[in-house]
Amino acid sequence: MSLAAQPRAAHGVKQWTFLTNHAHVLLAVARDPHARLRDVADLIGITERAAQAIVADLETAGYLHRERVGRRNQYTVNPAGRFRHPAEADRSIGDLLDLFTGTPHT
Repeated sequence: MSLAAQPRAAHGVKQWTFLTNHAHVLLAVARDPHARLRDVADLIGITERAAQAIVADLETAGYLHRERVGRRNQYTVNPAGRFRHPAEADRSIGDLLDLFTGTPHT
C-alpha cells in the first residue's frame, strides 16, 4: 500500500483523510528508515519544511529517533509509544504500524 498526495476537490475544497500528516510521516519513515525528507514530503503532498517540522515533533515526543549515518539520516520508530488522544491512549503506535505496514512492530 502506498501513500499518495491528496488532491484537492473541485473548487479548491480540501479533501480530508482519516490520518494526519504526522501519521503519514511516521508511516513513511517506518516503511523506509533511510528515506530523504524531500521524498517523504513529495509522497505525502506536503512541503519539505513541513515534513522536517513533523519529524521534529515526532522525535521530541519520543515516537521516533533520528540518527545521522554518513550524509543521510536514518529513522527508528518507537512502536511502544502510546497514542496521544485519550480515546486511543490504551493503544501503541506499533498497532498503527502493524496495520499499515504489514510488518509486526510490537
